[in-house]
This record gives sequence, C-alpha cells and structure tokens, in this order.
Amino acid sequence: MPVTASQIFACLEEFFSGKIAEDWDNVGLQVGDPTKEVGRVLVALDPDPETVEIGIEKEVDLIVTHHPLIFRPVKRLDFSQPAALLLRKLIKNEIAVYSLHTNLDAAPYGLNQYLAEKLGLNRIKPWGTNRFETLYKLVVYVPRDHVENVRKAICTSGAGHTGNYSDCSFRVAGTGTFKPLPGAKPYLGEVGKVSEVDEYRLETVVPENRIYRVLDALHRAHPYEEIAYDLIRLSNRGTKLSPGRQGELASPVSLGQFAVEVKNRLRLSQVAVVGRIDSQVKKVALVSGSGASFLGQAASQGFDVLLTGDIKYHDAREAQLLGINLVDAGHYGTECLAVELLARFLTEKSEERGWDIEVIPFEGSSPFIFV
Repeated sequence: MPVTASQIFACLEEFFSGKIAEDWDNVGLQVGDPTKEVGRVLVALDPDPETVEIGIEKEVDLIVTHHPLIFRPVKRLDFSQPAALLLRKLIKNEIAVYSLHTNLDAAPYGLNQYLAEKLGLNRIKPWGTNRFETLYKLVVYVPRDHVENVRKAICTSGAGHTGNYSDCSFRVAGTGTFKPLPGAKPYLGEVGKVSEVDEYRLETVVPENRIYRVLDALHRAHPYEEIAYDLIRLSNRGTKLSPGRQGELASPVSLGQFAVEVKNRLRLSQVAVVGRIDSQVKKVALVSGSGASFLGQAASQGFDVLLTGDIKYHDAREAQLLGINLVDAGHYGTECLAVELLARFLTEKSEERGWDIEVIPFEGSSPFIFV
C-alpha cells in the first residue's frame, strides 16, 4: 500500500512524540513535502554530506535522522556555504528530512532504553530529569450493541494503558436523549422526534501522543453520525520521561571488566575510563550522547558508574572529586544504535500497516580517527 511522508511522521509521533523533546531542540520535519509518496527511507545518525549523497545515490524519498539537520535559525541560504549547499541538494532531489533527537532519547521505548537493554542491564528504569507524559480522560457515549466494538477499537489504538495493564476502561449504563434535525441521517430514532436510547458511558485514559489515533479509531467504530465525547486533561502523571536510564548488572564486576563489556557490546574500538579500574560496579546510570551534566546526580544517588559520551578533562576531574566512576563510550558510540532502533521500528510498522516502503539503514562512522 502506498504511504505518504506525513503518515510515516504520524507513526513516529505515536511512539516518539515531538512534545517530549527539550524546549531548545528542533525535531520533526526539517525540509521537504509531507504530502509526497514515499518508497524508500534512509535511516542515519547524522544528516551530513555523506548521508545526503547516499540518499541521492539510493534515490530515497525520505531521510530519518537522530540529529537535526537545522539546529539554529537559518538566516540566509548562501550556496557557497556547506550547510546551505546541503539543503539545496535535498530540495533539488526532493528528499525530505525528519529528525528525532531528545524525544527519541527520552521516549519509553527510545534510544536510552534500547542502549540499556543492549548492555544487558536488569531492573531498567527512567533516570535523569523528571518529566511525565500528559494524560487525558476520554469519555464517550455508546449504544449498548456497539460498546464492546468501540472499547476494543480505542484500546487497540493506544488508550487504556495503566502501568503494566492494558484494556483498562470503565462503563456504566444510562439513557441518552437526542432529536435528529432536518438533514441528519440518524443511526437510531427519527428526524424531528426526541428519542431515548440505552447507552453506556465508556471512559478510559489516553496519553497525549495517542489522542488523534484513538479518536480516529473511535470515529470508525462508533455507529453515530455525531459522536458525543469529552476529552479532559488530567493532573495524574503518566509515564516518566527521562533522558537517561538506570539499571543493575546481574552480578558485580570490576570497572575494567564493565568497560570491556561496553566496548564489545557496542562494537567499539575503545572506551575511556575514569576511576579505579579494580573497583566494583553493579549499579549503572547511563545517558547517551553528552551526559556530563548528570555527574553530580549520579554520584549523589549512589551509582557505581555513569556511562555516557563527550567527557571533557574537567568533567573527569570532577568525577574523581565526587567519587563516581565514568565510562566514556563516545557520542557516536552511545548513539549510533539509533539507526538500528529506527530502522527496525520502521520496518516492523510498515509490515504491520501494509506500507510498501524499503528501509535502508546507514550507520556512518565517528568523525574521530584515533592514531
């Protein structure tokens, strides 16, 4: 089945909503036509010249990246400058770019969760700053003979999740009244006459990023021409959204052993270590990309090691002062998994939804060469 870029964007938004990105970030469509039909998708970490050239060579319609193409406001398009030239190539070849950055980092099934699982951590939980998913209460009135169909439709579309439980809803019987006016095509009753109908008040909880999909499912499953429903924002906290993860190793190992395991599992040539190489490690905190700002928090909460990237000299000295071990696996090393994650996600969703697209992963390489 053909699919447009906007349909792919909507699918990504369901699981990695741009609403959970940091305020300073720039995520979503960077350039391109959202109405264009997509046949090939290139997934990459960076929207750099190499990625764009491969996109042109492979004749892709869309490039999905972790890092944004446009991070700061563009004041002019001077084609003698590399950044503007890159945009020109994308526009000339009608290639759209869509980026998922801090929203991919923080999402419940996003990059840091994937990284923690890749490292074999147990008891994985969100860690870092404390933000929570916004929740809404959906209340809809359904005729008795359609209540189960409507309930299944909205729950299958993402409503009704509470912790480790799905299909959570409540319903109570009542009587609905209405009078169809001229021009109406009522499922029940007659035009110009007040009708009383046995209905159920059906209610459930919907996370903000699933609202439109759930409402679409509601409209397809509900028999009424005009559906009576309420959408109420809740003060209840939804899923915790954090840029990092915490977890534990199955059994304590030395810092040196842990560093080697990280290097092997992430297929890296080297990692940098700060701390006593023979000290014992069990409780792990991790933040992909640049996580030096979480040093103090990791130390105060009693973690044995912080795994991240982009550690500077003075960050290392601060870690020594705080008594927290560090493993620096690099910005690229901790984030190149985004390509694998997004490529798998898009492949699975295209199969589920019958989309006729080819997903091409491109890991690229770190810009650093060690000699």
